[in-house]
Amino acid sequence: MSLKNETKTPLSQTKSFYREYTSGMTRQQFERDFQTDTKRLQALYKEALGDTTDAETGKEVGSFEKGIRFVSALTKRMNPTRRLVFGASMVGFASSVIFSGLVFQVLLPVSFLALATILLLELLEKLDVKQEIDLARDIQISLLPSPSIKTELLSIQSFANTANEVGGDYVDLIKTEKGTYYIIADVSGKGLSAALYMVRFQALVHLLIRKLDPTPKQLFLELNDFIKSYRTDKTFITACAAYFPNDEDHFLYVRAGHNPPVLYNAGKDATKLLQTPGFALGMTRTERLKGFMKESIIPFKKGDSILFYTDGLTEARNQKGEEFGTERTRSLMDIYGSLEPSTIVRKIQSSLENFITDMPTMDDITYSCIRRTANAPKPAGDAQITEVTETEIVTEKAKLQQNKV
Repeated sequence: MSLKNETKTPLSQTKSFYREYTSGMTRQQFERDFQTDTKRLQALYKEALGDTTDAETGKEVGSFEKGIRFVSALTKRMNPTRRLVFGASMVGFASSVIFSGLVFQVLLPVSFLALATILLLELLEKLDVKQEIDLARDIQISLLPSPSIKTELLSIQSFANTANEVGGDYVDLIKTEKGTYYIIADVSGKGLSAALYMVRFQALVHLLIRKLDPTPKQLFLELNDFIKSYRTDKTFITACAAYFPNDEDHFLYVRAGHNPPVLYNAGKDATKLLQTPGFALGMTRTERLKGFMKESIIPFKKGDSILFYTDGLTEARNQKGEEFGTERTRSLMDIYGSLEPSTIVRKIQSSLENFITDMPTMDDITYSCIRRTANAPKPAGDAQITEVTETEIVTEKAKLQQNKV
């Protein structure tokens, strides 16, 4: 029987703690965090300073006043109790440096402990908020359609990535008795506010389609009425909508200030951008939008594919500041347009990752590829008419032969 190694358990626990503590600490992660935190501080600094020109003298305010404004903006984010403790701690730090004596020596660690407690409480609150945002993200994801969908005539593959925990990109596929609606949209802004607006937008889209069975243009006009009905709401939405009838080899298409999708024509082995006029939803009155927006009928036969995407894809930047761009997106469809939608989506994702390398994405990225897998069946009425006509012809021929005999 061997003796127990008393140091093995503490040592293994220390190693485990070290691995957990240092997990994710890579150079790329440090760079991303540094860029994100720097931008947050810059935004807070600009918000705190406001107008830096003195109203009386017309000169720029001094550094001391700028510092006071910045500290004030930081402390206002705390509740009154923590703000009081923070102020007392700062006074305690200053007093321990300026004055000497036993009281001030004790004041230094007390002030440090108070600041550490405030930091711990702020971190706990941040974790609570993160849990709520994670729950909101799960709810948002559950509202989106499956990334891979197949119908009798279509095969659809989608990809979505948010710049924050939740995002404002919207993609949806709604099947009805007569056909299939596809909508992709981008709510102005990003983060929680854009995500909440997206959820409201999605609910309205489903309601209008189930109630009115509209064309894509009619759908957008109704949505524009809804957005413009809130006069204080400055939100606008860029979007594309397509309706694929079950009995036609084409789809109805409309664009509201959104990125033009890329259509791949299998017969010609060529691509083109579907650039049609249309303002973003919420930017103008519905009457004006009705006259300007154009609804198009696009032929869509077996083997054809179309790529819808948001500006997060084309505006993704590499380390040189170059954008991924519409032409690069189109060139990928030129090369891979004849393949399955799942393959096209993977090729675009791989190309994007190789392009941006370790650069963080600054906007939500969403795109979908839709492929026509079969031509629309001929209406049953047409087949019956053809059959009846052929029978009548055979009967007439038999009667003529009998008359000749």
